[in-house]
Amino acid sequence: MIIDKLHALTSPRLAVIDFNATVQTAAHWLSRPGVGLVVVCNGSGNAEGVLSKSDLVRHLAGSMSAPPVSALMSRSIVSCSLQDDVHAVWQTMAARNLQNIPVIDDAARPLGILDIRDAMKALFEQEEMQERMLFNYVSGVGYR
Repeated sequence: MIIDKLHALTSPRLAVIDFNATVQTAAHWLSRPGVGLVVVCNGSGNAEGVLSKSDLVRHLAGSMSAPPVSALMSRSIVSCSLQDDVHAVWQTMAARNLQNIPVIDDAARPLGILDIRDAMKALFEQEEMQERMLFNYVSGVGYR
C-alpha cells in the first residue's frame, strides 16, 4: 500500500505556517485536535522545517521569549512522498520515535501529515484483508 491511499487521512491534518510566523501562531495550529506537527514553509511554499508540540513545550519550559518559529523548528525534515510504501514509512517513524511526518511532493510542498496511528491502522487492515483472502482460498469459498 502506498501513502497516496491515505490522502483522505493525511490532508486534513496539514498545518502550514510561514517561516517568520510567531510562536503564538504555531501554538494556535498545534492546539487544534489531530494536529501534532506544523510544517514551516518559505515564501514559495516549500517546506523548510517542522515544529512539533514537543518542540514548542521544550521552548516554553526554558524561555518565555517569543522568537519566530524558524528559530525553534527542526530543519532536518523526515518526510515521505505519495509514492512511498506505508510499511517502509511506518518502520522509519518507529525507528526514529516519530508520531507524525509530513507528506511532501517532488517540489518540497507539503500535502499532508501522516500520523503513526493511521499508518498502523492501514497496515493492520491490509493484514486482515490478506488473512481473509487466504482463509477463503484455503476453504474453497467461491469455488463451489
